Amino acid sequence: QVQLVESGGGLVQAGGSLRLSCVASGRTFSMYAMGWFRQAPGKEREFVAAIRWSGGTAYIADSVKARFTISRDNVKNMMYLQMNSLQFEDTAVYYCAARIRSGTDYDLTLPNQYDYWGQGTQVTVSS
Repeated sequence: QVQLVESGGGLVQAGGSLRLSCVASGRTFSMYAMGWFRQAPGKEREFVAAIRWSGGTAYIADSVKARFTISRDNVKNMMYLQMNSLQFEDTAVYYCAARIRSGTDYDLTLPNQYDYWGQGTQVTVSS
């Protein structure tokens, strides 16, 4: 089991910044990757960013690539999402996810590729 807890969400004006954090506990040694997804009301869960736990290769959605950065700290079992130049359209609940399944050719942009999820943290951007 892996437990994930997000933090750092809140209310921010358009153009502002937030840094989301996700702390993992439990069987963290078995993690292959972690990711951030978001879900706005009435919309499907959307990929934001992902990072491979070993090596740190990062993937960012095109829609946020110029503004968001993902990073991780293997020692602290933490993952971060730095969000700059926030826009109203970034308003959503942001979820942290972890994958412990091994394998090849898996697509980290798909929610079903992850095994554990956090409860989410609300990000609200006022226009």
